[in-house]
Amino acid sequence: PFYSDKYAKIGFQVSELFESESLKEKVAQVCETKNVMLEHLYHKPVLDPEELFQTMLQYRDMVAPYVCDVSKYLYDAIKEGKNILLEGQLGSLKDPDHGIYPMVTSSSTLAAYGAIGAGIAPYEIKNITTVVKAYSSAVGAGAFVSEIFGEEADELRKRGGDGGEFGATTGRPRRMGWFDAVASRYGCRIQGSTEVALTVLDVLGYLDELHVCVGYEIDGEVTKDFPTTVRLERAKPVYETLPGWKCEIRGIKKYEDLPENCRKYIEFIEKEIETPITMVSNGPGRDEIIYR
Repeated sequence: PFYSDKYAKIGFQVSELFESESLKEKVAQVCETKNVMLEHLYHKPVLDPEELFQTMLQYRDMVAPYVCDVSKYLYDAIKEGKNILLEGQLGSLKDPDHGIYPMVTSSSTLAAYGAIGAGIAPYEIKNITTVVKAYSSAVGAGAFVSEIFGEEADELRKRGGDGGEFGATTGRPRRMGWFDAVASRYGCRIQGSTEVALTVLDVLGYLDELHVCVGYEIDGEVTKDFPTTVRLERAKPVYETLPGWKCEIRGIKKYEDLPENCRKYIEFIEKEIETPITMVSNGPGRDEIIYR
C-alpha cells in the first residue's frame, strides 16, 4: 500500500546504494573484522562477503515496496479518517525516565512516545489500551514488591502464561507475584491509559484465595503512591485478600456468565487501578476475550 511512483524513486535510490562498489567494499571490511572473532573466538564458519551482499539485495527487494515518508503517509491517513494502531513494547516500569532505574530499556516504553516514533501529532492518539496481567511476573533482577516464592510461585509459574511463565527467548523461569495495584495504577497513569485489557485471568481458577497488593509499607508508613527506586527497595507489600472462584472459566464468552468471585476480583482491580477494564482474556486464543 505504500508503493507509488514517488516512493519507487526512493526505492531506486536504495537500489543504487546497495549496488555501489563502495558498499561492497564496506561489507567486505566488516566481514574481515567479524571473521576474526567467528573463527578464532567462537570457532564458527566465517562469513562470505559476496554471499552476504547478495542476501542484502534480497532484503532490499523485499523492503523496497514499503519504503516511504511514514509521517506523511500517516498524516494523509488521519486526514482521510482512517484508524491507526500503534503497538508499544515492554511495560511502563521499563521506561528509562519513569521506570525502575537502572532495570530499564534504552528508549521510552510509554504510549506518548508512539507519536514521536510514528511522526504524528501527540493529540492524534485518542485511545490508549494498557495490557495488564491478572497476576505479576518479571524477568531479571530488580525490586518486585509482591513477589512470591517456593511452591506457591512454582505452581503459578507452571500454570501461568501460554504454557508456563518462562522467558520467550531464553526459557528462563520468570519471577512470580500477586497482582500489584500500586505499580499497575502508576503504570496506567503515566501511560495515560483510557482502558485496560486484563489478561491470563483463567490461570487463577485453582486458588482458594487471591491476594492483591494495595499498598507499600516503607519505613513504617503505608503509601499507595509508587515510590522512587531507592524507597522501592525498602517497600513491603500490604495485601487485601479476596476469595477465589475455584473453577475453570475457559470458554465463557459473556462477562455476566463469569463466577461471582471472578467478577469481584476484576472489579476490585478496576477500582484500585482507577482505569476501566474493558477486556478480559480467559485463554491464549484470539477469540478468548470477553468484552465488557
